[in-house]
Amino acid sequence: MGRYTEAKCKLCRREGEKLFLKGDKCALEKCPFSRRPYAPGQHGKVIVRASEYRIRLREKQKARRIYGLTERQFENYFDAANRTKGATGEKLLELLERRLDNVVYRLGFASSRQTGRQMVHHGGILVNGKKVDIPAFSVKIGDVLKVAPRYTTLAKNNLEKGADRSYPAWVTLSGELEGKVVSMPKREEIDTKLEDHLIVEYYSR
Repeated sequence: MGRYTEAKCKLCRREGEKLFLKGDKCALEKCPFSRRPYAPGQHGKVIVRASEYRIRLREKQKARRIYGLTERQFENYFDAANRTKGATGEKLLELLERRLDNVVYRLGFASSRQTGRQMVHHGGILVNGKKVDIPAFSVKIGDVLKVAPRYTTLAKNNLEKGADRSYPAWVTLSGELEGKVVSMPKREEIDTKLEDHLIVEYYSR
């Protein structure tokens, strides 16, 4: 599976806004995007006309980068959402939010989705008492997530740093380093700044 290995701040600069891919580091003044809020590369400062296609492409790329997916993975999620009853854009975001690495991030156990992905990969998360090391694992209502002993210190530190953060209504902390999925994520409960209808239009062209 392909993996992006360059500086993640370049992705924010490419999209023209902070995607908070590095968690708390993105809020610091030293954030590269704050110092260079233009696209990377020697032509980064060149103003490019925003065509209809470009607007929809950039929205799709932004969503893909926020959730850390490859092109093929993102297309598979869109196809699954398109086959589901309801608004395709809303179903797409619901499927993305239900990824295990994202839920770990939403519960505050990880400072970013990338950190949540590493925790899952290394067996740091238990789902209903069983180790799950697949970041794309889709959670269901009633699933209980618990941090494995080897990651308790990291999870506690992240929870302390984000003590004033708000949690989405579809997940809740049910105990010490334990969370529960209480409902399916609804569009109004997802604070990710995405125009999902533009993504649908991109794939419908």
